[in-house]
Amino acid sequence: MQTKKQYMMNALLLTAVAFLMRTVSVGFNIYISGLVGAETMGLLSLISGVYGFATTLATSGIHLATVRIISERLQKTGGSECKRCLTACLCYAAFFGTLATLLLAALARPIGLFVLKDPRTVRALLLLSATLLPIALSSVLNGYFTAVRRAFKNAISQVMEQFVKIALTTYLLIVIAPKTVEGSVIAVLMGGAVAESASLCLNLLLYLFDKRHFKNVSQRKYGTPLRVVSVAMPVAISAYIRSGLLTLEHVLIPIGLKSYGIDYAAALSSYGALHSMALPVVLYPAALLSSFAALLIPEITEQESAGNRREIRYIAGRVYQMTLLFAVGASAIMLFLSGELGQVLYENKEVSYFIKWLAPLVPIMYMDTATDAMLKGLGQQVYSMNVNIIDALISVLSVWILVPRMGIMGYLVTIYITEILNATCSVCRLLKISGYVPSPTKLLLRPIISAIGATCISNLLLIVGKQSDAPCPLSLTMHILLVCVFYMTLLATTNAFGQAEWRWLHSLFLNQESASRKSCTHHLFFKKKPKTTSKQ
Repeated sequence: MQTKKQYMMNALLLTAVAFLMRTVSVGFNIYISGLVGAETMGLLSLISGVYGFATTLATSGIHLATVRIISERLQKTGGSECKRCLTACLCYAAFFGTLATLLLAALARPIGLFVLKDPRTVRALLLLSATLLPIALSSVLNGYFTAVRRAFKNAISQVMEQFVKIALTTYLLIVIAPKTVEGSVIAVLMGGAVAESASLCLNLLLYLFDKRHFKNVSQRKYGTPLRVVSVAMPVAISAYIRSGLLTLEHVLIPIGLKSYGIDYAAALSSYGALHSMALPVVLYPAALLSSFAALLIPEITEQESAGNRREIRYIAGRVYQMTLLFAVGASAIMLFLSGELGQVLYENKEVSYFIKWLAPLVPIMYMDTATDAMLKGLGQQVYSMNVNIIDALISVLSVWILVPRMGIMGYLVTIYITEILNATCSVCRLLKISGYVPSPTKLLLRPIISAIGATCISNLLLIVGKQSDAPCPLSLTMHILLVCVFYMTLLATTNAFGQAEWRWLHSLFLNQESASRKSCTHHLFFKKKPKTTSKQ
């Protein structure tokens, strides 16, 4: 069984890379939006709805299937069946990736003209069809590296892909692409297409060096192809439905804004400001959690296979505590500094408005992400996808009803409804099957009090020394750092993150799990101690 130290090291590596990549990505997104304008960003968001469905068809649940199957085989056979399992996963991905490519290429024109009702999207969809097969195959290889705990290989692939995308997109936009909305869209998408292909080539090369770790191949038949289909298809079918509903939602938003009384260009601009400018900022801090969440799947899968329910409850408690501590602080910064964020990053008051409205949802969004990862590790992927389907259906109905009557505010209300519903269903399910009993005071109330105190203190200090009303990158950075320092201080003062948690982190790095955990962990997260402590 993987030690907690190994898990932590992998998670820290992926988190550092993911945070770096998200920083570069958000910075590049800000640069692109300033270069091409909000209307182009809105058109990219419109295209992304159709592309999201095509990507869902291309991958068809194969990433999760790869992680679960490889993790199971590692736990049961020590890796002797990994090559056979990976081959089956690659064949599955190749079939669906090719199918998605052919369908999108054949349907690009009718979708662009009759569904999106914008001829500028036709060539963009044709270009995107070429990326689907590389994405499908890369999903398998990324899942494999996650399952075998070689996180650095995923990190290398991410860095290279982002570098190629930024370099090529910038060159195309500045030197080659026509200075039109359609030309800008094609340039951005072409940079991403080439980057996806380069990422696949690198992943294949990294796998060739990695497969020597499993030289002894078992001759025992495990029914691998059927196992891949049995794990991936329930997820895929649910994902098809949810992705189709989300695509419909993306199409309905500009139409609804137009019905509200806004012309088409202005509707695309408002949609772009919310979906392609404000949301990336709101989700930016989640890069620090996404890698931990991804690595939770094989970790919890192994614990589930071993029947170790106590360990699963322990992991759930730690994950919720760390997620909420981080998310509440991030939410406070976005809520109280939304004006400065929108002005400094985009010089756009509308973006500031959207960031402020989305900020209270940050803890719910981040907690839902962590919960979904744990549910998938426990084999609850079908339940998660069913919840996501209901979420998407309600979202489509809300957009259809609210946006023509409330404008962009109707879409914001829709986001609130669906995020709260999704998180509530997922958290209740995890609490039920894991047996974890949370403490609301420690997990939520103390972090909220600490976040409010930190923002108030930092605001008072900066008001005293304020020299100018116009925010700048330096003043914004100093303000955020001040809030973080006071937040951490108040967390320690209120015992939301106290000595027990520091001892836990210390034990992770020094691989001294048992002593500190037995003495100071379980009582922090359970209202009463579990009656059974043995593995079932």
